[in-house]
Order: sequence, then structure tokens, then C-alpha cells
Amino acid sequence: MPVILLVALIILLVIARLSIAPLSPRPDNLGVSADGNLAPCPSSPNCYSSARNNRPIAYDVSQAEAHDRLVSIINSMERAEIITNQPDYIHAEYRSALWGFIDDVEFYFDPNNNVIHYRSAARLGYGDMNANRNRINAIIERFTN
Repeated sequence: MPVILLVALIILLVIARLSIAPLSPRPDNLGVSADGNLAPCPSSPNCYSSARNNRPIAYDVSQAEAHDRLVSIINSMERAEIITNQPDYIHAEYRSALWGFIDDVEFYFDPNNNVIHYRSAARLGYGDMNANRNRINAIIERFTN
């Protein structure tokens, strides 16, 4: 009997994981608005942004060097995929290990102030156990060191 329960649990996990992507289409508010900002975070705690915490990432190298450094960091992270890679904007998707929940992470290079604005948001749910905050803080740590 335990083998049957284990097989049923595995099947249930596979079905749930395959259902996540269709239930969470890519948001239509991604990208930089005409006024040069990323979309604001909703009031839920599953979003973390430089606008919310007033802490963009400063850089003291060329924008191209900062961009390449950030792309390298993202590419080295598990379950990350860069979707859009432009000189002044990066959009990446991160998937959670077990369920495959998708988080959208955006970076906008502000050339006038030599800072990178960011927004990391879960597509589904309300809370995220600080996954977006922790991810951004890890990226900032690696970028600045």
C-alpha cells in the first residue's frame, strides 16, 4: 500500500507542476513605462522592488559593463531564464524548485543616475516566504562585491 500512495503522490506532483505555467501567463505590465519606470508592486508581499524600498543598484562602471555583470549573475543562478536582454532592460523568469511557480524579475538601467532599478514579483499567490526579496538581495550582494 505505501508504494501505491507514493506513486499517487508523485503523479499528483507532476500534474500540479505541469499546471502552474498555464495558470500563470506572463503579465502584461512588464517592461519600462513611458515615464521610465517599472510597474509598481501590488500591496501583496510577494513583490520586491527598488521603488518600494528606495534602494536601486548603483554602478560605477559603464552601463555595458554593468549589464554584462548582471547577465552573468542571472545566468549563474538556478532555474533562471533570461527572456528579454536589451542594453537598458533585462527580464528574467525564475521557477521555484518543487512546484515550478514563476517569478518575473526585471532590471532597468537608468543611465542618468548610474543605477539599476529592479522589480521581482510572483505571478501567483499572495505571499512568497520572502523569495523575491532574498533573490534580489543575493543579486545585489554579488553585483556589488
